[in-house]
Amino acid sequence: MAGDTRTDRLDLLLGQFDQAREMAGVRLKGLGDEEFLWEPVAGSWSVRRRSEASTPRAYGPGEWVLDQGAPDIPANEYAEVARQAAGGMTVSGIADDWSVSVERVEQVLAHTGEPEPDDTPVTTIAWRLGHLHSCLAGQWEWTFGERRQDPKLLVDFTPSASVALDRFWAVTGRWRDSVAAVTEEQLDTVGFSQYPYGSDPDDPFVSVLAGANLEFIHHMAEISLLRDLWRGRFSASG
Repeated sequence: MAGDTRTDRLDLLLGQFDQAREMAGVRLKGLGDEEFLWEPVAGSWSVRRRSEASTPRAYGPGEWVLDQGAPDIPANEYAEVARQAAGGMTVSGIADDWSVSVERVEQVLAHTGEPEPDDTPVTTIAWRLGHLHSCLAGQWEWTFGERRQDPKLLVDFTPSASVALDRFWAVTGRWRDSVAAVTEEQLDTVGFSQYPYGSDPDDPFVSVLAGANLEFIHHMAEISLLRDLWRGRFSASG
């Protein structure tokens, strides 16, 4: 019944996360290893053996690592940088967030000409799921955990779709359970999350939660599109 619906901040965010997680679970049913690792274009970012990694900052604690390129701000993220600056983040803080120089951030903020080519890499389902897994594992460790382990060493990446999904759902469940116990005071606490690869230490936790939901939703939407492309990859063009 409508009268039983909770509308406080935490319940709204939990409800959004639950619905997105349920939809993602349906969309990911039947995912096999070949589709998991399918590269839509040559040179897509993916999960690779450490000895075969070609990106300069590929990371992970084991044999399999997640591709990551040299630090920069892709053209499609210029609006996000402008949002960060408008929200009060300092140029040096933004530079730390993106692992780039202050000069690079200033160039992006001063950019007023024609849009630059989008250099965002094409990725596999394995990469998208691994990236999201890494983010959630890191945010849990630096919010509810001991706040000491490097987020890049928390996820043992794998080429197995079923293993990756089992581990991923376990992490999302742990995140959800911990978030459900957060108090109103903690929601408003700046720096309640100390996750080092982002603006979490400078934000109230309610904003961190909203951002984590968006991250989950947009990566799952991209994975859903990749599944559609996989299914139609042999269809004749119109």
